[in-house]
Amino acid sequence: MSTPFEIENFDEYLNTIHKELGSHSENKRRLYFRGQSKRTTEGYPLTPSVARYEHLGNLSLAELEQKECEVLETFSNHLLTYVQHRPQTPWEELAIAQHHGLSTRFMDWTTNPLVALYFAVRNTGGRSLDSAVYVLISHPKRYADLKRGQAPLVKPVRDAATEPANTDDDAYADFGADERPPTPVSEAATPSDADSTELSADVGPLELPTPFKISENIIYDPPHVSPRIRAQDGVLLACWQPMKPLDEKDYLEIVIKQGAHEEIRRRLDQYGVFDKQLFPDLDGIAKWLKYRAYEIDGTI
Repeated sequence: MSTPFEIENFDEYLNTIHKELGSHSENKRRLYFRGQSKRTTEGYPLTPSVARYEHLGNLSLAELEQKECEVLETFSNHLLTYVQHRPQTPWEELAIAQHHGLSTRFMDWTTNPLVALYFAVRNTGGRSLDSAVYVLISHPKRYADLKRGQAPLVKPVRDAATEPANTDDDAYADFGADERPPTPVSEAATPSDADSTELSADVGPLELPTPFKISENIIYDPPHVSPRIRAQDGVLLACWQPMKPLDEKDYLEIVIKQGAHEEIRRRLDQYGVFDKQLFPDLDGIAKWLKYRAYEIDGTI
């Protein structure tokens, strides 16, 4: 991954988004942004939260999938106590779990570049290091398009217990390219053999694989289970290999120089892209008051 953009002030960031990145949004494809107070080169790779537990990396694909499914099942068993609407799919259930702090294979992104900039600079006071905004340029399929039949079909992964994940460096180029004929299921086939054969079939727009059975990364627009998701223009990237960082060819890095952070925080506050707008609850009000009254000694 190259680092073609280094930002020294707020206006330079806006110009970079509007002009320099225009070539990456051809055909009106939407770009997705993620702000991080620490760069990937500092040991903070672009991975979902479940990848933060190193011991999970020792599990096979089947073991990891089983653990994730068990955790989600337990979480889902408690949902009706706390929500008024029962989620209709595992995607919805996992999105709610992610929102409430459960580690999942979902990674938070946003369609709003200013929101990403906020997360890149908001909590960097006292640090002497640069931060970054990452731009997803690989154009993953969107769950909504798949659901409407407006995107090519997605093949689910085979039974993780019988076929290991493809770990080739060029694995992304092979999505949906398995042209081998399905294994016939004999009368003596075991249940696991039958399941594996069934999962290798094409999946239509109304029958999508669960987040644990996808064979490529998918963008998921979660239901607005919280005002925060709506305010932050949040989307989730479902990672088909959650323990592996995103491939460097899938994103660009915009480095936000440390010396620009304070000016950018002030400008974002002026533009209404700050604590109380992005966190429309008491937590957001408290964070905003702390910033205005104590961090910059400003007016309230």
